[in-house]
Amino acid sequence: MFQAMVEHGDGKLTNYVWEITDAALEEIKLLSPDVLIISGDLSLQGEKKSHEELAKKLDEVEKAGITVLVIPGNHDINNPSASVYSGGDRYPAEPTTPEDFERIYKEFGYSEASSRDANSLSYTYDLGPSMRLLMLDTCQYEPRNKVGGMIKTETYEWIREQLEQAARDSVILLPVAHHNLLEESKVYADDCTIEHSEELIQMLEGENIPLFLSGHLHVQHFMRNNDIGIYEVVTSSLSTPPCQYGVLDYMEDETFYYYTRKVNMEKWARKNKSTDENLLNFDTYSPPVLKQIFYNQAYDAMKNSAEEETGSIFVKLTESEKQQMAKVYGDINAACYGGRAYEVVKEAVKQPGYSMWKEYCYPSILYEYLEYIIEDAVQDYNVLSIE
Repeated sequence: MFQAMVEHGDGKLTNYVWEITDAALEEIKLLSPDVLIISGDLSLQGEKKSHEELAKKLDEVEKAGITVLVIPGNHDINNPSASVYSGGDRYPAEPTTPEDFERIYKEFGYSEASSRDANSLSYTYDLGPSMRLLMLDTCQYEPRNKVGGMIKTETYEWIREQLEQAARDSVILLPVAHHNLLEESKVYADDCTIEHSEELIQMLEGENIPLFLSGHLHVQHFMRNNDIGIYEVVTSSLSTPPCQYGVLDYMEDETFYYYTRKVNMEKWARKNKSTDENLLNFDTYSPPVLKQIFYNQAYDAMKNSAEEETGSIFVKLTESEKQQMAKVYGDINAACYGGRAYEVVKEAVKQPGYSMWKEYCYPSILYEYLEYIIEDAVQDYNVLSIE
């Protein structure tokens, strides 16, 4: 059941999540940044034990002299899907309450905050005399977790106070959230973009805040509001190939420079004397695995739709057509998740499978998503300089 969850999931290599985490944290210790920011989804489905295990690993990062700051993601709190897998079966696991989350990660932002919001798990942290981080809790978890993001009215009041205080203190305020500020996904905007984010955008741009950091989408991406407003950088999921993390430098000329670094899993595996061939040959192993996961995603959707809806546009497809269509979907989506769809779309759209999407499957959500990726594949989303 666990392996099926990975193979038919959302692209995360959950079967290797702890190894990927350990390798990334080792690299980060060597980089020795001022701060490690984790913008939510610190667990698979909010398992309390997983949060506690991660906190132990983050404690080692802080012992190396690196500040660690966290906020929750939509999977992390009051999640009824919290599970433990054993012997091929899945069992309920103890979930995490908001109070648990704050207690477990007390040393990673909450006990050191310069300001706390009384109505959420949002806080500010002074990184230095000229930089303040605005760590925003955009998650909905009362009484249980939801996918989409929203900011409470009371929290907006607190945010306004923090913007005013930052202006008085003459510090740069850098906001961080789990959910997206801008419509980074035109297809899944309702699940990804903060509900009524226009108010937050107006507040931030009113104070000339240049940059917003987020996650949630799992896709490496960035965009600028109306081409002249605030930038948003979305860092992809660490456990999804190419298994990378973002690095943000604040330069002497007061510009931000963002880029990604791919975790060197093969080096980590050799150093730790691993005998797992997948880890020792991770650069060969992981790309086709991700393509297969997205192949399964498309194939399963076509198969299930055809079985459940007699009028489905997928009913008329042959098995060969489904396979060809799923392949091109997997190839394009895998490149998109790494922020480099531009490298593959030119050749991918020449495949017969893509023509079948256009001919047979308009206006399905899968086709709409595929077309959005192709339209958006105009640049590398792994490097950005912000003046």
